[in-house]
Amino acid sequence: MNASKRKANIMLSISAILAVLVAGCSNSGSGTQPSAAPTGSSATPDTSKPIQLKFLTWGNQAHLDLYKTLIDKYRQTHPNITVDLQSVPFPDYQQKISVLAAGRELPDVAWLSERMVPQFMANGILQDISSVKQDASFKMDDIIPSTLDLFTKDGKLYGLPFSTPPSVMFYNKDLFAKAGLASPNDLAKQGKWTWDEFVKDAKALSSGTGANKIYGANFFRDWKTYILLSSYSWSNGSGPFDKGMTKFTWNDQYGIETLKMLQTMMFVDQSHPKAGEQVSFESGKIGMFFDVYSYVSKARTIKDFKWSIAPMPSGPKGAVPMLGQAGYVMFKGSKYPKESEEFMKFLASEEGIKATQTFFVPPRKSVLGSDDFLKQPGNPDAADIKQAVIDEMPKAIVQPGHVNWEKIDNELLAGFDQLFSQTATPEQIVKTMETKITPLLK
Repeated sequence: MNASKRKANIMLSISAILAVLVAGCSNSGSGTQPSAAPTGSSATPDTSKPIQLKFLTWGNQAHLDLYKTLIDKYRQTHPNITVDLQSVPFPDYQQKISVLAAGRELPDVAWLSERMVPQFMANGILQDISSVKQDASFKMDDIIPSTLDLFTKDGKLYGLPFSTPPSVMFYNKDLFAKAGLASPNDLAKQGKWTWDEFVKDAKALSSGTGANKIYGANFFRDWKTYILLSSYSWSNGSGPFDKGMTKFTWNDQYGIETLKMLQTMMFVDQSHPKAGEQVSFESGKIGMFFDVYSYVSKARTIKDFKWSIAPMPSGPKGAVPMLGQAGYVMFKGSKYPKESEEFMKFLASEEGIKATQTFFVPPRKSVLGSDDFLKQPGNPDAADIKQAVIDEMPKAIVQPGHVNWEKIDNELLAGFDQLFSQTATPEQIVKTMETKITPLLK
């Protein structure tokens, strides 16, 4: 984990200078100072001068293609505005924003996820956009109120949600049929889709060796997405952290059981890929794959086998999915604060959310329950979406967020590296995690 330690040191340095640099931006004569007037005010933006806005995401090519279409639509009514659309891989995204802030090169508008918001709120680089609440045409009351909590602090609004996806389980229906197993959806309806059943089915679905190896399950989109394993602890009434993220709590029975489950699947049952193996669900060689619902955009391209989605496995407290959240924010220091906010409002409007529902679980009530969302081309059956997504959202827990999340994340990854390399027992790993992470939570 030398690379992770270097990354942590970089983040320490960046965090130390970030507040100074942000403060300097507000007094700079560089032409990038924030507007003194509230953004989104009744003043009409100047539509005569050419303006370029920078818009940063972690989206894949399909997402970028969709946004290019949306941007073209926006330019029909804002012909003087061009948008420089850029993407950074998600694992590198939070650090990239920090580096851009340190260099005074922040974009005007960007995606932020739930884990990133606390750091950037604390660093003071997010622009207050509370004035959008006064815009009747924006229909703020159509947005599900809980989706605004992440972006609200001291009564001020710092972002607009566009995605609220719960974690779900994608499964290969053909592999389940071939193994003679009941589908996870049918078991869930009967209250029998448990973690024990999941482990047993993963072993039954696994077969072959080498290039022909089929694994029953995979928890990892990449080897940094361990967070979906939290659902095991949550379904037992525990979790990696307490509710206020003031205490590391994965050092209990359920944290140890989580690591033991993964250890057994990887090294005993051979039902889960080992670290570094690149086996995608789309290849047809994974029986069950965990991700947030947004992965459906990639799954829709699958032609070689039938698939669907199901709820997360359950424990004594039922099924408890992780809830991801992502929203649009603008940064202080934008040369074009009014234009940036108007562009954000367009993206988060009913029209914008209807366009992005192809990939994201919409935060607007008018869109979430619509046939347009449920019956997207290539979607699973609407009944499966209702069961795995809409019915499960009220039970979901938002991903952890903390001002020191980057450093906390590094210590968690270091623990998983020990598990993957079998250099420590689960009991030793969670104890080390507790020792390293506790000071970061204070």
